[in-house]
Amino acid sequence: MNAQDPSYPSSAMSKALAGEICPHPPIWLMRQAGRYLPEYRALRATTGSFLDLCLNPAKAAEITLQPIHRFNFDAAIVFSDILMVPYAFGQALSFVEGEGPRLDPVDAESIARLDIDPVRQRLSPVFETITRVRDDLAADKALIGFCGAPWTVATYMIAGRGTPDQKPARLMATRTPALLQTLMDRIVDASVISLLGQIEAGANVVQIFDSWAGILNDEDFDRWSIAPTKTIIDRVRSAAPAVPIIGFPKGAGLRLERYAAATGVNAIGIDWTVPVDFARDRLQPVATIQGNLDPLVLVTGGIALDDAVDRIVSTLRDGPFIFNLGHGIVPETPIAHVEQLVARVRGN
Repeated sequence: MNAQDPSYPSSAMSKALAGEICPHPPIWLMRQAGRYLPEYRALRATTGSFLDLCLNPAKAAEITLQPIHRFNFDAAIVFSDILMVPYAFGQALSFVEGEGPRLDPVDAESIARLDIDPVRQRLSPVFETITRVRDDLAADKALIGFCGAPWTVATYMIAGRGTPDQKPARLMATRTPALLQTLMDRIVDASVISLLGQIEAGANVVQIFDSWAGILNDEDFDRWSIAPTKTIIDRVRSAAPAVPIIGFPKGAGLRLERYAAATGVNAIGIDWTVPVDFARDRLQPVATIQGNLDPLVLVTGGIALDDAVDRIVSTLRDGPFIFNLGHGIVPETPIAHVEQLVARVRGN
């Protein structure tokens, strides 16, 4: 049975994304499959590079399922990376341990050569990973596919790495906006191919990560964050109208309301800086809320964790809500604290 079949069993995630209020909010965590898990570290030691791991469907599927087996989360998210789109274009990509991604920075000439024809084939290992996971994942668990938002992906393609403020991309936006638009259009095309391929493989939810949305000024936020994201959503929905879409424009602040209205996301992820009463009053009437525990509170644990969870849940529980972190889980997070979090959210 395909995950998009109307007869497919519904999950807590699908109910929340459809606007239903659940007795206990569904829970999953960004970067839930990763370095804080000893079983991940053990498997990682058997593979040459992080990119090799992303391109190994058997191992990537095993990693995707590890946090489900350990914590019984309500959703699995495919183990992959937002920079698989540049990889699919043929841009050289590597990951330096402890430092992050490295790419050959693009320029006008290399942007003009970007070709979407190989994208689907080069992303086929990701699609195979999703199929493997869906085959082994319980029917009442959602499977999340994802991509990076065009602005965020472009910042890495332009700079060749992450920088404190992604200045190279911001300079391109002011100096040569037409060139940046060309790059963004290519990324939009590849992102649609990626998301639809993931949906065809078995993902029944997709998320768009705009990790660098918060560095844009107000006008640029509309042009470089909202507009390309809306284009992706419109094109994915035209082909897969039943698949809910989560948007996560980290650092958007007060512009979250505009983002939710303009893009039409089913759910909006909020980082830990967003007041939950603002989310309840201004965002929850138009979209399911996903978030927003500070990952460092999860590292701290104890009473601080319980109090933070209770505050978030009590504020957002009367509307559609998915519990998550306000950004990805950090490697030093104790396993016991994640167990404490899940139990607290579920009222155990």
